[in-house]
Amino acid sequence: MMTTSQRPMSTVLFCVLLTVATSGCTSISRRETVSPHCFTNGLYGGPRSEQEPINLVRLRQDPPAVYMLGPGDTLGIYVEGVLGSRDEPPPVHFPERFQRELPPAIGYPIPIREDGTLPLPLVPPIMANGLTITQLETAIRKSYTEDQKILVPGRDRIIVTLMRPRNYKVLVIREDVQPKNVESRKESPGEFALGSERLGSATLVELRAYENDVLHALGESGGLPGVMAKNELVILRGSFDEAQDLAPLLDDIDNYIQVSDDASKDPKNVIRIPLRGRPGEPVQKLRQEDIILGNGDIVYIQSRDAEVFYTGGLLEGGQFPIPRDYDLDVLGAMAMAGGSIAAAAGGVGKNGIGAGVGSIFPPTRLLVLRVVDGRQNVIEVDLKQAMRDPGQRILIEPNDFVVLEYRPTEVVMNTILSVFQVNMSLNSLWD
Repeated sequence: MMTTSQRPMSTVLFCVLLTVATSGCTSISRRETVSPHCFTNGLYGGPRSEQEPINLVRLRQDPPAVYMLGPGDTLGIYVEGVLGSRDEPPPVHFPERFQRELPPAIGYPIPIREDGTLPLPLVPPIMANGLTITQLETAIRKSYTEDQKILVPGRDRIIVTLMRPRNYKVLVIREDVQPKNVESRKESPGEFALGSERLGSATLVELRAYENDVLHALGESGGLPGVMAKNELVILRGSFDEAQDLAPLLDDIDNYIQVSDDASKDPKNVIRIPLRGRPGEPVQKLRQEDIILGNGDIVYIQSRDAEVFYTGGLLEGGQFPIPRDYDLDVLGAMAMAGGSIAAAAGGVGKNGIGAGVGSIFPPTRLLVLRVVDGRQNVIEVDLKQAMRDPGQRILIEPNDFVVLEYRPTEVVMNTILSVFQVNMSLNSLWD
């Protein structure tokens, strides 16, 4: 019959054998793992800390020193005896409430046609596209006094003013902001929600001439992209013409905007503008025509909610976002997941997760499951070495799965010490 002193020893041996056998069935062998040094530089353009934000001035067009007229401008024209009676003063038009910065305009409203000409009575249309106000006034005077001889040179009274500058309608689709009015679209004209459950908004903005650029479009639709947005803007040229075309676009935005991850394969009407990059990259060659917007253009800001990593094993299971503008290594990922980085490395998760076999010897084996070119790679990180060797602290990439586990020797030692503590407690009770 087994004595009392023999019973604890047999229990220890049984637990050790059972634990080792069980861990051997579930753990990934060392031969199936790869070294973390193969992945130090990351897979998505290298460390994010090396990137710098783009100069925001590059997203704004350079306005000319003097306003240049174009199709869509509405001018105030007064030609005494032709457009206006000699016995009456010329009409004065005061700007509307949202155009308070414009001075009052004098004359009768006449818009510039799509072909850039200005229609006036008794004379042929005058080309106004690309002219200044002063140059157009000179051209009108010449047409009435020299070309058609309707007015007497020196006794003519001709006034040309800018009554309403041309505007450009641009649609800004953002997945990083919530519309101001989700419940009722009718109370918020020009702003729409992206579906009933999806975060994000679509705002139809009107940009004045020489302010029709990316920077002003962002300012009119909620500001610069937030941390939940990708560091990239996508511009789709002339993707809609009328407001009624917005409904089908908003209902199926993902299928409508089919943008390849490879910028070299994008069609000519798709322009990608990275908001961060390394000095000397092509973003520095951004041209003015790339950021100038026209009627029907779409500015698309995508969400980065898919840039997450997952945790498991001795770490409490969960999903965590990857920081957008700085690097996150394996130690930072453990800390974010609630793991303890002790002096000897390792630790257990929140609320004592992983302490089932004891935690006197902390776990030091961290596995990062990463899919590369359709093939899963298991990267093994030794947490003891990671405290000293930066090459072990690989950067976390989107969709990585971080698993913390004990090594077989750590399981054995923790099991022995745990059973020993239980044995000592039982012996104290028996005594």
